[in-house]
Amino acid sequence: MNRSQAKKKKRKRKHPILRRFLFFLLLVFVCVAGYLGWVFYHTLSAANESYDDLGRDKSKLRESAVSISNDPVSILLLGIEDYSSGGKGGRSDTIMVATFNPKDQSMKLLSIPRDARVEIPGKGEDKINHAYSKGGKELTIDTVEDFLDIPIDYYATVNFDGIKNIVDIVGGITVDVPFDFKQNSDDPKAEKLEFYEGPMELDGRHALAYARMRKVDPLGDIGRNERQQEVVKAIIDEIASAGTLLKVDKLTAEVGKNVETNLRVSELLGFYQKYSGFNSNDIDTVTLEGDSDYIGDISYWFPDEESVEEVQDELKVHLGLKSATSTSTSSSSDRSDDESEIE
Repeated sequence: MNRSQAKKKKRKRKHPILRRFLFFLLLVFVCVAGYLGWVFYHTLSAANESYDDLGRDKSKLRESAVSISNDPVSILLLGIEDYSSGGKGGRSDTIMVATFNPKDQSMKLLSIPRDARVEIPGKGEDKINHAYSKGGKELTIDTVEDFLDIPIDYYATVNFDGIKNIVDIVGGITVDVPFDFKQNSDDPKAEKLEFYEGPMELDGRHALAYARMRKVDPLGDIGRNERQQEVVKAIIDEIASAGTLLKVDKLTAEVGKNVETNLRVSELLGFYQKYSGFNSNDIDTVTLEGDSDYIGDISYWFPDEESVEEVQDELKVHLGLKSATSTSTSSSSDRSDDESEIE
């Protein structure tokens, strides 16, 4: 065999290898495209199952509708306990307001104590979590808007099963337990769950119990709110991690079963694109001050009026409804008035 024949035979051997390699690349591309298509279909289906627009296109406190990917917006987050009602009605065990500002891709997170005594439209003064049992998410939105004097643009409700399952799907979360304690599980027949001071990895059952406990917390509702915010931050970090991509189908299925929201699929996709690099470091927690006391034999949490005004101003600035300059000027004026009164 001469040199020319040897070269031709060598090239012929290469062709099958190249064809197999190209076939493998094509197969990978088809599988990835199919998986993404399947995920998108399930995401769309889940979003459609959980969507409820409340019959409105904007808040009563907005002159025009806003876009979650382009404008500063607020989202009311409600954790719903509906076991005692057989999955119907229920009460809002967790009430949080999140505001987002696309300019710096920041988020402010406020927890409202469920026993906060506020004015519920048409119902009088009562615990804020009673708004849900008396008028559902619609009355809760109206109550929060009146209390904070800010528009609620979007809402999302999630029941306890949803919280537990989402934590389990992302592989659990890590929190910094402030002290040792025991807490009942959501299953009244189950054993008490134990928590130990320091970093602790939690599955869904433990995460839910950790967020709900308040009776043995020396800070009461405030301590409970801080733990709820910690759990939300931890879930956000897990969802934002690269490893969660392969779990999108399970997450979206969970959303469809246990979450209700007025966020459309197109808005969710726009939000994801705008806040693609978002993590818990971009979250600034906001705290309401107040005190617990009794009226008769019923315990309430009474918000401090000055603290409520400060929180209102902070959220309005973040939503672009008020300038930071006007807020600081107003504060300086108030201090001057106080000093004048003292003199």
